[in-house]
Amino acid sequence: MLSCKELVANSSDYLDNRLSLSRGLEVRLHLTLCVNCRRFIRQMKISQAVYRKMQLEKAEDLDGLAQKLADAQRSSD
Repeated sequence: MLSCKELVANSSDYLDNRLSLSRGLEVRLHLTLCVNCRRFIRQMKISQAVYRKMQLEKAEDLDGLAQKLADAQRSSD
C-alpha cells in the first residue's frame, strides 16, 4: 500500500487522471483508508477549481479590455 508521502507525490497525476491503472487503484485504496489524504485530495480539487475559475475570469477580462481598445481605436480614426 502507498504511504501518505507517496500519495502526495502522485497527487497531481491522480487529479489529472494520468496514473496507470494499477497506481490509480493503489491511490484509491489508500484514500479509502486514510482520512487525512482524502482531505488533502479534496483541498487540491478545490484549489484546482478556484485556479481554473480565476484563469477563465482573467481571460474574459482580457477579452473585454481588447474589445474596448479596439472600439477606442476605431472611434479615434
